[in-house]
Amino acid sequence: QVQLVESGGGLVQAGGSLRLSCAASGRTFSTYAMGWFRQAPGKEREFVAAIGWSSFNTYYATHYADSVKGRFTISRDNAKNTVYLRMNSLKPEDTAVYFCAAANTPSNIVATATTLYDIWGQGTQVTVSS
Repeated sequence: QVQLVESGGGLVQAGGSLRLSCAASGRTFSTYAMGWFRQAPGKEREFVAAIGWSSFNTYYATHYADSVKGRFTISRDNAKNTVYLRMNSLKPEDTAVYFCAAANTPSNIVATATTLYDIWGQGTQVTVSS
């Protein structure tokens, strides 16, 4: 069973950058699709970015929400059991608790629905000031 711990959140000014990390425990991390989601106060949890897994550990399929496309980049390092979310050009509307999650899917499949993910981290707060 994979367990997830997020880090890297904090307070940043609009236009700034942050990199979130999600460290996974467990030997099967490399065969899980990974995703980042966020939840702002009073709103439902929403999809941010996802990355698939590959049998050859080379190309990984990725997918982004329209609201973050071109600003956020998801990546994974299977040697470190870690998935990252690089966030550039942050906006106040990016303020939320960010969660990483793992989904047991076929290779190179990216999952965008929360219901497809069965393992979640505890979340890390990102606050963007205007």
